Amino acid sequence: MAKKRSTADKPAALTKLFVLDTNVLMHDPSSLFRFEEHDIYLPMMTLEELDNNKKGMTEVARNARQASRFLDQIVSDPLANMEQGISLAAQSNNAATGSLFLQTYAIHTDLPTALPSYKGDNVILGVMLHLKRESPKRQVILVSKDINMRIKARALGFTAEDYFNDKVLEDTDMLYTGVRSLLTDFWDKHGKGMESWQENGRTYYRIKGPLCREMLVNEFVYQEGAQPLYALVREQAGTGAVLETIKDYTHAKNNVWGVTARNREQNFALNLLMNPNIDFVTLLGQAGSGKTLLTLAAGLTQVLEDKLYTEIIMTRVTVPVGEDIGFLPGTEEEKMTPWMGALEDNLDVLNKTDDTAGEWGRAATQDLIRSRIKIKSLNFMRGRTFLNKFLIIDEAQNLTPKQMKTLITRAGPGTKVVCLGNIAQIDTPYLTEGSSGLTYVVDRFKGWVHGGHVTLMRGERSRLADHAAEVL
Repeated sequence: MAKKRSTADKPAALTKLFVLDTNVLMHDPSSLFRFEEHDIYLPMMTLEELDNNKKGMTEVARNARQASRFLDQIVSDPLANMEQGISLAAQSNNAATGSLFLQTYAIHTDLPTALPSYKGDNVILGVMLHLKRESPKRQVILVSKDINMRIKARALGFTAEDYFNDKVLEDTDMLYTGVRSLLTDFWDKHGKGMESWQENGRTYYRIKGPLCREMLVNEFVYQEGAQPLYALVREQAGTGAVLETIKDYTHAKNNVWGVTARNREQNFALNLLMNPNIDFVTLLGQAGSGKTLLTLAAGLTQVLEDKLYTEIIMTRVTVPVGEDIGFLPGTEEEKMTPWMGALEDNLDVLNKTDDTAGEWGRAATQDLIRSRIKIKSLNFMRGRTFLNKFLIIDEAQNLTPKQMKTLITRAGPGTKVVCLGNIAQIDTPYLTEGSSGLTYVVDRFKGWVHGGHVTLMRGERSRLADHAAEVL
């Protein structure tokens, strides 16, 4: 029997010992290398549950297999000593300098009788109890994505934490909105020595001042009042910036497929969607703020009228809100149809924007539109490349950062990618507002010269929907 000394003899008592629950590895396989100088302990039950979840083609199964491959690389090191702990430095390029400990002997503990010993979670809690007794001076922490597991651990007197490393932001109120309000004294502080000129129907202002340091390229700035200003940050360097006035899509003469912007943020969104130099757009907003309608209107205009793109491709995550309805018959497109209710609703609105067409004209337009819109499932995206397409990713808040990367890297030359979502409506297990793939790309793409983001503030669906959003 192995000598029971694996973690107690660690000289640096200041470093923590993190016990990982299985769901952490299945959520982020690289979590093994995310604990810096601290040590990691994997109970045998974690490895068993990892093994039980490795079959299939789901994201969870893929992550379980990747975690197993990482573990195989770590323990295959000829210098590895499981009793003393296996250094993670070599496999992580020194990002993690702690050690990995595996359970190498049977552990018998006296957990409360109310906790059945055959349940995997309780076995891991038993390992926690043993480690606390073995290393009384060392901080032993359970890391789990399972809320109930953390509650049980704390009830038994253990320290338990969520896995925070996947979170882009701790507070989503700090998420980049893409819009900045200018104070009334803005021009007093930034107007000295200002240059202005006109080019292609737009007015440009070259300004200098302290606020310019905080501005990001393709961020919208506005100032209300007697002489309102709505502009885009075209360039930014140090204390200087160039502002470009935007096109007014609230005016009927600038309508996009019969749709006009109903508020300031929708106007900003249409400026991004209709700009051919912007390859990546993210739109966040509550239900009814117009994300899908504006995107489809811009897509149809640029596909059928401007001929900038060959077709619209629309996809979304198929996570049901209630009980699943089982297998669906038909082709890939027919299987996706129940998930595309939002597309159908918005096409009905867009098809009624031309009052002069008549019934026959509208029917012909509807057939033409449907021939240029393809509905694709996320399951078959790997390995594909989209050329000159207008790609819409709906309900993007349900994607993990890894899935988001897989999708966005499908874009070939001439393709525009638009991500839509509401981070307050996440249906995927273990994803939160801070760790959603949509939050991830909004934060990582801010300030890129060919990317833009707008958070839509107001719902424009109906007075009933607006009131329900406020009071319910």
